[in-house]
Amino acid sequence: MINSSKVIGKLNISETTKELVEKIAQTFSDLAHAAIKENGRFIVSLSGGSTPKALYERLAQPPYVGSIKWDQVIVFLGDERCVPHDHPDSNFKMIDEALLAKVAIPESNIFKTMGQSEDPEAAALLYDQEIRRVFISPSEEVPSFDLILLGLGPDGHTASLFPGSKALQEKHRLYVANYVEKFSSNRLTMTLPLINEGKNVIFLVSGDSKANILKEVLEQPEKQYPSQSIKPRSGNLDWYVDQAAVRLLKAQA
Repeated sequence: MINSSKVIGKLNISETTKELVEKIAQTFSDLAHAAIKENGRFIVSLSGGSTPKALYERLAQPPYVGSIKWDQVIVFLGDERCVPHDHPDSNFKMIDEALLAKVAIPESNIFKTMGQSEDPEAAALLYDQEIRRVFISPSEEVPSFDLILLGLGPDGHTASLFPGSKALQEKHRLYVANYVEKFSSNRLTMTLPLINEGKNVIFLVSGDSKANILKEVLEQPEKQYPSQSIKPRSGNLDWYVDQAAVRLLKAQA
C-alpha cells in the first residue's frame, strides 16, 4: 500500500502501461459524457508526451471512437513548441495524427496555436484570447476546463512550466510564451492560474524512467518542482501511474 501522507492528489495505480491507458481512456469517456450531458460540451486540454500519445491512439479505437460525442468535444493544447505544426516536435502534430484526424470532431472545435514559430509572445496572447472567447470569460475571471491532461518531465516540469522559468510567476494570464533556458528556446504554455482552475486535472506518468522524479514530486514537497504547484482550487487532482513509475514510493508499514 502506498503511503499517501505527502501525496498531492489521488493515486490511481495500474500494473502495466496498457492497463493505465485503458483506465484513463475510460475516465476520459466518462468525464466527456458527464460534461456533455450537463453543459452540452466537453472542453479539454491535451498534453504532449508518449503516455498521452498512447491514450489518444486508444481513444481513436472502439468503443471510444464511436461512443464519445466528438462533435461536442472542444480541444485546446496544454503547451506547444515554437515550431510549425508540421514539424516533428509539434505537440499538435502528434495529437492530430494520433487522435483528432481519426475521430468525428469538427475542425472548428480544434484550437491550435497560430504563429508560434514567428512570434511566440503574440501567439500566446492570441491563444489566451481564444480560450476566453470560447468560455465567454471576462478578463478578471479564470475559466475552468472540464479536463486538463498533464505529463511529468524528468526535471519535474509539467506543460512547459520548467524549473526557474518566468511563467511560474504569472498570476493573471492564461497562456504565455515561456523561455526555457535548457533548450535555449521558447515554448507556449498554460499558466498555473488556469491549470489550477481545472475541474479535473490528471497527470499521466508511466515507466521506470519516471520513478525517481515521481517519488520526489510526491514525497518531497520541499523540492518545489513546477509539478508540485499543481493544486486545483476546487477541482480534482489525480495521478494515473503504472507500477514501474511508483516502484520507489514508500510502502506503508
